Amino acid sequence: MTGTGIRHGEGLSPGAFAAAGVGSLALAAWASWSDLLLLVRGHVVPGWEVSGGLFVLALVLWWTFLRAAGRAEAARLVGTRAKWVSPVSAVLIGVGTLGIAWGAVGDLGARYYVLRPTGPGGCTAVVRETSFLMIGNGEAYAVGRTGLALGEAGAWVVDDGYRPVAGGTYELDWGRDGGLLLISGTSTDPVLRGGMTDIDCGW
Repeated sequence: MTGTGIRHGEGLSPGAFAAAGVGSLALAAWASWSDLLLLVRGHVVPGWEVSGGLFVLALVLWWTFLRAAGRAEAARLVGTRAKWVSPVSAVLIGVGTLGIAWGAVGDLGARYYVLRPTGPGGCTAVVRETSFLMIGNGEAYAVGRTGLALGEAGAWVVDDGYRPVAGGTYELDWGRDGGLLLISGTSTDPVLRGGMTDIDCGW
């Protein structure tokens, strides 16, 4: 198929464009509620910023698919979309927007730390620490060559809002099979839950 055919939607049904548009929105909505993290040249991009970028891209793609269908196909697509695409798209946009907003609010006061040294193959441990009232929370992420972590590797809870990584009360040891992150509290601010995390980038 030539570029002209793609631009004008030749050979592609309105349903195909609708499915592609809804699919891109569904991916962005999923990302907005997932535990993503991106590391770019030592700088941590929080999950809600990553999903926000994906969501904007999904909206651009959705509009592009509508335009690519051409006027005749777009006119036919409107009738089909009114039955299921519009409600589904509206739900996905709402879910994605809420997920991004929830992530941004939850990240208020959070601090991210890129721990050194790195492990074999450039595997990197990244930590996110927050505190609320009398509780401190932390999550560790294993970031490989792609710079993307799809979920946390481990989490912990510390008494009295203490932040162990910020306070330097942690150890990171690397071996052939990965790393081990040990979180320690203090005599007055002990670790209540967790504190030992395997850092495995999936070699």
